[in-house]
Amino acid sequence: PAGLGSGGDRVCFNLGRELYFYPGCCRRGSQRSIDLNKPIDKRIYKGTQPTCHDFNQFTAATETISLLVGFSAGQVQYLDLIKKDTSKLFNEERLIDKTKVTYLKWLPESESLFLASHASGHLYLYNVSHPCASAPPQYSLLKQGEGFSVYAAKSKAPRNPLAKWAVGEGPLNEFAFSPDGRHLACVSQDGCLRVFHFDSMLLRGLMKSYFGGLLCVCWSPDGRYVVTGGEDDLVTVWSFTEGRVVARGHGHKSWVNAVAFDPYTTRAEEVATAAGADGERSGEEEEEEEPEAAGTGSAGGAPLSPLPKAGSITYRFGSAGQDTQFCLWDLTEDVLYPGPVPRSRLDPAKVLGTALCPRIHEVPLLEPLVCKKIAQERLTVLLFLEDCIITACQEGLICTWARPGKAFTDEETEAQTGEGSWPRSPSKSVVEGISSQPGNSPSGTVV
Repeated sequence: PAGLGSGGDRVCFNLGRELYFYPGCCRRGSQRSIDLNKPIDKRIYKGTQPTCHDFNQFTAATETISLLVGFSAGQVQYLDLIKKDTSKLFNEERLIDKTKVTYLKWLPESESLFLASHASGHLYLYNVSHPCASAPPQYSLLKQGEGFSVYAAKSKAPRNPLAKWAVGEGPLNEFAFSPDGRHLACVSQDGCLRVFHFDSMLLRGLMKSYFGGLLCVCWSPDGRYVVTGGEDDLVTVWSFTEGRVVARGHGHKSWVNAVAFDPYTTRAEEVATAAGADGERSGEEEEEEEPEAAGTGSAGGAPLSPLPKAGSITYRFGSAGQDTQFCLWDLTEDVLYPGPVPRSRLDPAKVLGTALCPRIHEVPLLEPLVCKKIAQERLTVLLFLEDCIITACQEGLICTWARPGKAFTDEETEAQTGEGSWPRSPSKSVVEGISSQPGNSPSGTVV
């Protein structure tokens, strides 16, 4: 959920019944921090609370900044921060779904399509150009597999939703598209990570938490690994290319609410170089091979060609939890060892000790590079930007943290000689001193 769009950068946070907009990063050569001193806009909602939001990175420009906002009662609002008279409300009568919107995301490189997940465990595909039906939608089954079903909406005229996915059991907590936009990773309260090839609607990978629900998910910048966090207090690294758990990280003392790769310190460029040296497949070849790979139900079909040689890449990701701690993790070649692992079907009574959920001693256990208490209330937001990192907690305290070797002003640079501790030099903002309501954690997005 982090990234800077072209043109007018914005930062958005929700807290309680209110939605706040801040100016984004300043240009190079001037102050680089996010300006959290004063919001440039604020919206207050009645009867429902914002729970999540997403900027359209594909259309982000000075003349349009498209924002989606999900709500606790199930509605989804479409806003344009430049064209302020542009606003649409979806699921207004709650005929599509009556439960909380847990997460939403624009489809990659799409001007109009987006996905919204709900506490019902359902995922809906919308088009902002289409109206919602005036009656509860009717569906026909498109595809069914282990732990999921996909339905097309029956309608003579274009109506929302276009499709419905039923994924797992219990709430669908978060989802993420792979960097190439082909695959969708979903984490649910049933403790399962499910990875789908989105267009073919085929299950390409499955993982089970050590125990409890999975709350957050993210992809590595090269699309080879998926990291999850949840109620087992662990971060789990799952290999998409091999279909197995490659490592777990233990550093948190409570639930992990947010995970994110740091694309600015992950040396993913070396993978592309190594892949290019071996000769990447052309787009036509990939398209020809995709149906066969998908049909096998394997975890193949990664966006990049063969893995680089050992020692050529280091991944870095962060996590934030209800224990108020921020952790940084390094994933290096010594834990990314090769080796085929037999796959098993999901049988809750027989999962532990299989490839779906290895025992603790069966995979490398990572120790955090940094583990620091940075708030008084549980952390809910973690965003990596080029010059800083943003965190937010349940009470509405938003912080920007300077990266090592970088500072927000010349004066701070002079004062920060030597290595020191990290993260450091936070710029803080308490949003109006309002406390969030229980069960409605603050969340933030950047465009």
